[in-house]
Amino acid sequence: MNKMKLLLAVTGLILIGYVSFASNKVPVYKAKIINTYPHDSKAFTQGLIYHEGFLYESTGLRGESSLRKVKLKTGEVLQKRDLQPKLFGEGLAIWKNQLIQLTWHAGVAFVCDIEKFNVLKAFAYSGEGWGLTANDDNFIMSDGSAELRFLDPKTFKEVKKITVTDEDGKPVKNLNELEFIDGEIFANVWMKNKIARIGPESGKVNAWIDLIDLVPPEHKGSDEAVLNGIAYDSKNDRLFVTGKLWPELYEIKISK
Repeated sequence: MNKMKLLLAVTGLILIGYVSFASNKVPVYKAKIINTYPHDSKAFTQGLIYHEGFLYESTGLRGESSLRKVKLKTGEVLQKRDLQPKLFGEGLAIWKNQLIQLTWHAGVAFVCDIEKFNVLKAFAYSGEGWGLTANDDNFIMSDGSAELRFLDPKTFKEVKKITVTDEDGKPVKNLNELEFIDGEIFANVWMKNKIARIGPESGKVNAWIDLIDLVPPEHKGSDEAVLNGIAYDSKNDRLFVTGKLWPELYEIKISK
């Protein structure tokens, strides 16, 4: 092989390596606001669900934690169950017309009737409770780490867990509120004001949704009033987001 052929071969290998490296870059998307709705600015949003025309919300802070049914268009709280003052409400999921609400440090999840909000039973779990969602087979729970636990819906026992990683293989910590959408896990990342779209088998972040532009001016830079709350209307393909203590809830469309 002469020098020119050798140079071309080496250059080609470098380019292939560069393209391969570049292709691993996780895309970052922005969001377009489609609709804006009122949201209780005193609600420390920890979990959010859309179900049959209404929002269901779990709020946190000791002495202020609650489970709520909310009218989307007006933000009116139609129904509310307050937690015991010592409990700190966290993630929320729905399973067979029952609402499952996590608590932060108490290690207990409450199963509530979706109509009356009365507690039907409770599950115990180890560690902290942050976010909760469900796919067709399991609950998926976050605990503030880079791990997501898959739980049996009948026993709340761990079936498996995955570690969520970014493009460089680095674990993505502080995973918070969750929503399962079209085969992906959407996860708020505490204090990041962005959402990770995660492959449920690999744990890899497939894309990021940057929502920093949605943060209310009065809450920019806050460590508390951050983006937290993802709800999806599967029938009408509508995605809703809000934050802790935010005065508004947004319907968004994801764009490049």
